[in-house]
Parts: sequence; structure tokens; C-alpha cells
Amino acid sequence: MSRLVVGPFNRVEGDLEVKLEMSDGHVARAEVVSPLYRGFEQMLQGKDPRDGLVIAPRICGICSVSQSVAAAAALAGAQGLEPAPNGQLVTNIVHAAENIADHLTHFYLFFIPDFTREVYGSEPWHAATAERFTALRGSAVRQMLPQRAEFMHIVGTLAGKWPHTLSLQPGGVTKWVAANEVQRLLGLLAGFRRFLEQTAIGVALEQFADLRSRDELFALLESCGPTQSDLFQFLKISEALRLNRLGRAQDRYLSYGAYRQTSGHLFARGLRDGDVRQQLNTGLIAEDVSNAWMLGPDTALHPFDGVTEPDGHMTSGYTWCKAPRLAGHAAEVGALARQVVDGHPLAMDLVAEGSNVEARIVARFLEVAILVPEMVRWLREIRPADAFIAHGETPNDAEGAGLVEAARGSLGHWLKVSGGKISNYQIIAPTTWNFSPRDAAGQPGALEAALVGAPVRNGETEPVAVQHIVRSFDPCMVCTVH
Repeated sequence: MSRLVVGPFNRVEGDLEVKLEMSDGHVARAEVVSPLYRGFEQMLQGKDPRDGLVIAPRICGICSVSQSVAAAAALAGAQGLEPAPNGQLVTNIVHAAENIADHLTHFYLFFIPDFTREVYGSEPWHAATAERFTALRGSAVRQMLPQRAEFMHIVGTLAGKWPHTLSLQPGGVTKWVAANEVQRLLGLLAGFRRFLEQTAIGVALEQFADLRSRDELFALLESCGPTQSDLFQFLKISEALRLNRLGRAQDRYLSYGAYRQTSGHLFARGLRDGDVRQQLNTGLIAEDVSNAWMLGPDTALHPFDGVTEPDGHMTSGYTWCKAPRLAGHAAEVGALARQVVDGHPLAMDLVAEGSNVEARIVARFLEVAILVPEMVRWLREIRPADAFIAHGETPNDAEGAGLVEAARGSLGHWLKVSGGKISNYQIIAPTTWNFSPRDAAGQPGALEAALVGAPVRNGETEPVAVQHIVRSFDPCMVCTVH
């Protein structure tokens, strides 16, 4: 048995290390380490409940809209407030814009550059991949970044700025949207759609969203060819490296439901355990600190009763990350989890033999293909003559939970108010779920499970298979430890 520490990882928001035990050329055990502590939950103690709308989004500059939406929803729950319909539409549009931008950023800047490494120099696809996807210098990123910047004008128009907007509130949004602004944004989306269909995805968004199986997906690749789009070029690489066999976690998928609508969510809320989809009982969520550098009771606590108290002497554990569990079990979150819980046929077929690197990437493009037309629909449903915000007051003693879906997965804010001040504020971020340590029962988190069995080539100090698995989850470590 040999050991290897991989990290700190580059191209990751925050610090990350992975400790590996290897046997016979494969990972036998993994421990995921979040070596940075930030303490946002402690900062919020004793503050005015409205301060959460300002402080919590500054946890991260990548998913600040998601943090804003969660903070606003938690305060709305404490106030017993329902958002104005226009406000919900604008919130959905702004949130979808950030998540789509995150999906593209992840693929072009964080994930695909790993396939340009010299270890793949003998592969027939390597030269074209290096020309297209080399970090910061490839032709793809020079095309994507201007398109992404133009697309993010949606957030600037509807939310004032990005990141850290203050326009998202418990009862809706502070921005009134005029009819001419709706038309301008529809034109912007039309231009962005052309980039997706001609360069990123390679076919009409509806055609891609209607795919029902991996066989159909690869038949499309065969008919179009890998040069048709950046996604198809990745699929050719995935086929060669068998990425659909790499990085299987526990096949237990969680989603809080994404993009509230008149009834339910655009992407369903629930839990899928193997082939069974279940109703989601968030009362069964608890955080275990057995292997975290945290002080706390021996029993796992629901976030409303959670404790975030760092162990300054680090007498036990191996990470600053807690271990969230649902009914005592780990779960995978993210775009793939959302689409599996929602029951999309393509996502279901991609994980028929277990979650994997290829499925996580394809699910992100699937969401992009679904969301852009939905953003058009939401824009057309805005009624400028109607209110965009409802107002409420926070009781002196109240609680509320804000459960949303960030690009990386399920994000929850749990707020308790006592005597008019925040008495407890607990946050479980997507990377907290996916990058959690073992719990008291020794059960690994999603990434720790997914790394087991990954091949390690002779002499590798940064195993490429490990890199691909880690990046398929899109780690954001500053969110993990908030």
C-alpha cells in the first residue's frame, strides 16, 4: 500500500488536497481535505436578519446569486412571505444566467484543459485538443469568454451588478423591468443561443434536450463529427478514455428543486436512490463532525440546531468540512443529480451503470440546452404593470430555510431568529455534500467514494484520472467551508 497527497489543485476556488492510498495501481481509499476555514456562519451570529442578504452572498464570487437566492428564501420563510410573481420570474432568470455561466466556465476553464496534458501526447486527438483547449491560450476560451461576458449583461440589467447583487429580496426583486428591456434581453439570448448551437453544443438546443439515451447522443456525434462542437470533441475524448466508467459514487442523488414556478419547480425536488425516486424530507438532513476539525456533540445535528465551532487544536479529523447526510446516507448533488431526480431520459441512461465523469459533464450541457429556452419563456411572462416585490416583517422569533440549486448542486441556508437577531445561521453548500469527509459510521462522501478504483499510472504525482474525477464535481472550496 502506497500513499500520495495530490494538491493543492489549481483552477479551483479555494484550497483542496486529496490524500490517496493506492494498491495495485488503483486508488484504494481517499480522504478529501478542505484546509481553509472562513467562518461566515459565526460572522452572522447576533446580526440583524436582513444582514444575511448582504453577508452570505460574499461567501463566493462565482455563485453569489445562488447564495443571494438562498439567503432571501430563508428570510422569506421566517417572514411567511411569498414572492411577487414578477419577482420570481426575474429571480429565476438571474439565477439561471449565473448557473449557465458557471457551467461554461467549468467546462472551458476548469475541466477540459486537463486533457491537453503531455501524458496524452500520443493520443490521436491530443493535438487538436491542445490547440482548442489549452488553458487561457486555446482558441475555445478566446471565443467563450466574450460570449459569456455579453450573456452576463442579463444579470447586470436585472440585478444591478454581478457578483454580490442586493436586488434579490425575500419578496422578489427591487428592479422594475420595462418592456423595452425585455426585448433587449430577448435579443441578447438569441445571440447567445447562436454561440451554443454553432460552437459549444453543435445542434439546436431543443434537439439536444430531446435526446433520450447515450446511444442517441453518440449517434449524433457520429453523424456530426467531433469538430462540430466543443461538446462533441469532449465526447470523442470520453469515448477513447472510457470516462463513462470512471468516478462512480454512491448512486444516490439529491435535489432541492430548481427554479420555482406556479406549481412546483422546473427541475423537480426529490431524492433518487438507485432506481427509486422518493419525496424529499429535509428534516432528515444532519451534519456530522466526527472527522472535521470542529467541536460539537457526538450526534449529527439538523442545520436548524447545528453548531459551527472550529477546533483550534485540531485534535481529531482531517478537514474543515462537515459531513452532511440525508437519513444517515451520503448523496451526490449537481447538474447530474438534478436531471436524474427530474427523470430526464438521457441523464437516467447515462447513469444506468452508475454515476461517472462523462455523465456529469453532459448533464451540464443538457441543463444549458433546457434553460436558455426557458429563460425566453420567463422573460415573455413578465408583466411590467404588476408588482415585482412583496414586503414583509421578520418576527422577533422565527426560522426559515432557503433551499436552492446552484450550478454545483444543492445549497441550503437555515436561519433562526431570536429576540430580533440571528441566533443561528447554518449553510450546507454543494461542495460540502460532494467533498464531505467520512461520518461516524465511516461512510465516505461522494467524491471519496468516486475516487476508489481510479487508475494511477507509474510515476504519476498528479494522477490524471484523479484530476478528471475531482473536476467533474467542480469543487468550490470557499463555499465548502464558508
